[in-house]
Amino acid sequence: MSDPVRDVRPLLREGAVLGEGPDAAVPAHYGAPLREQRHLLDGTAVVDLGHFEVLEVRGADARSWMTTVTTQVLSGTPVGSSSSLAVLSLQGRVEHLASVVVVDEDALLLVLDAGARAGLRAYLEMMRFAARVELTDRDDLRVLGAVAPAAAVLPQLGLPDPVAVWSEPWPEVAPGGVAYGPDPEDPVGAVLTILDAAALTQLPWRGEHLAGMSSWEALRIADHRARAAREVDERSIPHELDLLRTTVHTTKGCYRGQETVAKVLNLGQPPRRLVMLHLDGSQDVPAAAGGEVRLGGSDGKVVGTVTSAALHADLGPIALAVVRRAVPVDASLSVQVLLSQADGEGTSMWIDASQEPIVLPREHGARPRTAKL
Repeated sequence: MSDPVRDVRPLLREGAVLGEGPDAAVPAHYGAPLREQRHLLDGTAVVDLGHFEVLEVRGADARSWMTTVTTQVLSGTPVGSSSSLAVLSLQGRVEHLASVVVVDEDALLLVLDAGARAGLRAYLEMMRFAARVELTDRDDLRVLGAVAPAAAVLPQLGLPDPVAVWSEPWPEVAPGGVAYGPDPEDPVGAVLTILDAAALTQLPWRGEHLAGMSSWEALRIADHRARAAREVDERSIPHELDLLRTTVHTTKGCYRGQETVAKVLNLGQPPRRLVMLHLDGSQDVPAAAGGEVRLGGSDGKVVGTVTSAALHADLGPIALAVVRRAVPVDASLSVQVLLSQADGEGTSMWIDASQEPIVLPREHGARPRTAKL
């Protein structure tokens, strides 16, 4: 269960156009989304991720306990190190995702998508038993996103010292990880800087300092990175979203859902796969999450759903979609775009899309011979 979107005041209101859905609390852009995206790519702007939530796990058992109850190894990792983790169901389905920073020998900070903290905290409280840990909602902290630490991006602004900085060498495969497909063509990565919220609101923010959430999403889609609020549904298993690359440690064992992870990794294939779509931009109609993906034109078979969409400054209109495994990786697809809705009736048009594979079938080698009865 997710909390409603928190009441978050944007760092800059002038020119801000608020987003929708899980990003309704922060600006989608400030009037010039492509120019903002260029600044973000150039390392001269940050994104206000004030709707992201922070959870602190502190105590003598914090790291060993989190290693036991999640998909990641946190015991013995250096202070200041970053990683990603998941919590899976007994059936191996993705229930929670978080970015985690080791801030002290006995403390972790978890950064979660908007509205996701309450659900993860409820699970962790249930699993605490006799573990020496304390869980604290850190609403006194705020997250900024960029392609580098915020202080390096905006040295002139006088940012306070960060509480923590999260960064992964994406798309490099983490220890214990497995890539389920090719690397993105030109990855830029993501850096989350966690700072004191009150201090941030006192700074003299200007438009050139900030890029909107639409810019952040465009870079995330081009980087092939799944997001909890967008790509994960009640059926998702980690293999479908390439989460084994950095989020699921495949050899540590001792976590809920590991049997499904091992079975699909070693013997099977995920039933669905994440794919990036390059959309036909000649229609000048933006795609959006929720649109159907069809094989064989608008009259073809429904094979998936758009989960995220954005306009990229270099790549044009792009999207992420989760499609059936059986869809050929070189097949042309059609994507539904909802044009209008009146009296509950929506009208749609269809645009062509080509695939950039993210998750591919895994080669297991020759199967062992079995005795014939």
